[in-house]
Amino acid sequence: MDSQSNHQKIQERLGGRNIFLIGMMGSGKSQAGPNLAKILKYSFVDMDEVIEKATDQTITNIFEQEGEEAFRDVEKKVLQGISQHHSLVIAAGGGVVTLPENWGILHQGIVIWLDLDINRSIKRLKNDNNKRPLLNSNDLNKTFNEIYEKRKPLYLESDLRIEVEDQSPYEVAIMIIESLPSILIDPVVST
Repeated sequence: MDSQSNHQKIQERLGGRNIFLIGMMGSGKSQAGPNLAKILKYSFVDMDEVIEKATDQTITNIFEQEGEEAFRDVEKKVLQGISQHHSLVIAAGGGVVTLPENWGILHQGIVIWLDLDINRSIKRLKNDNNKRPLLNSNDLNKTFNEIYEKRKPLYLESDLRIEVEDQSPYEVAIMIIESLPSILIDPVVST
């Protein structure tokens, strides 16, 4: 079976369920997501972009002006809104997993954890032009590790864990596609 028909079969088995990409800042959700969406003929949504458009503020501004709790509230509302649609690949914010009520929404779709090696994550973040409000400290390594350790048990609640090293965003999308059949249940066919 060629990869095109294999991708189509996976798309059919998904049945329009949304795919939520979770993981730490810098794990590549916003880069791998569009590639995955294209392969599956889904649409791609970056939650951070939606939040910024909905609030007419940058993520950094929301954190600085209103605090993390206000940001998480907006994030929850955006997640609820996005989840009303189907056939989406959604790059969720790294902290979306921290609110228990978000898991009810996430588990309506398929939750995939992009688990990038911590050292690679930190290296990417050091080269990243995006400001990350939670990493605004003098010791990026320490702060990142503390956040990761708090979130890791939550990330482990995902349906699928993809361990990312130095693959390109397209290669990560292919890794996801190749791993999806292991968690998809074939639809029941009535006789």
